[in-house]
Amino acid sequence: MVEWSFSPSKHVPFRDVAALERVRKIKREDLTRHPNPDFRISIHPDDMIGFMWVTDMFARIKEASDAGRKIVIITPNPCPVYAKVVYLINKFRVNCRNVYTFNMDEYANEHGVAAPEDWPLGFMHAFKKYFWSRIDEDLRMPEEQCKGPSDKNIKDYSRMIADAGEADICYSGPGWTGHLAFIEPDAPEFDAPLEEWKKMGARICTLSPFTLAQNSMHGSFGKSGDIAAVPPMAATIGPRDVIASKNRIDINAITVHGTSTSWQRIATRLAAHGPVTPRVPTSLHQHLRTDFWISESAAADIEPDWVKEY
Repeated sequence: MVEWSFSPSKHVPFRDVAALERVRKIKREDLTRHPNPDFRISIHPDDMIGFMWVTDMFARIKEASDAGRKIVIITPNPCPVYAKVVYLINKFRVNCRNVYTFNMDEYANEHGVAAPEDWPLGFMHAFKKYFWSRIDEDLRMPEEQCKGPSDKNIKDYSRMIADAGEADICYSGPGWTGHLAFIEPDAPEFDAPLEEWKKMGARICTLSPFTLAQNSMHGSFGKSGDIAAVPPMAATIGPRDVIASKNRIDINAITVHGTSTSWQRIATRLAAHGPVTPRVPTSLHQHLRTDFWISESAAADIEPDWVKEY
């Protein structure tokens, strides 16, 4: 066989060829092994992951309500699944007066101006649509207890979370680049050595071209690959806010509309078993106490499948 090799494109944020080759070879049965016992990796059926998230979020809200204590939640990219949490809240008459939510990110334009709340593709707009507004009025928390990052509050956003008592739970999941929230590996706004990077709080940052491609496949953008439709920047929490959270669940379960195709197959392996580095932001969880959930599709072995093509 003729030997031939190449280096990853300069556009790829993580280009350690040896590390990439090592994690590509990790089989499904070996994914849950990790030297940090607090980094708890588990694999679940694809159709269970969403149910587990809904159940966990509802249980935390109900336990806090029953105990009469405040609960602070860092909420990821809002999506219709929140309506299922609300159904349980309304069904079991759970008072949410002590629930405080902080959205982890929001789109921004090229000038760093965050999307207004009435922009229909915005994260805060979706969160209010699927979560806050659907909670029965007598159970609903005051609207001001649902926060989202913007250009107006971004310099204070990490302090706002801290002043609320830090997050009781931070839900997240890696992007194609391994990003955490919109903490991008190649964003100049997050360019720092690891220890300094860990201390960084919320800020406006530049989105990776790979994130534009990833999000252009989302239903909100027409499932069209229209990369020009995705805003170029975002307001986002920082590594500091994830580290300060009392509990963390990272969910690795995205496929391309229910097919066996999952770009998270490599992102998950890098995040869980590659080096801990700002070049793969979700890898931060390896040094923390985190429940790291992987779907069977994301956990599947990485191997050629010429029949599937695209």
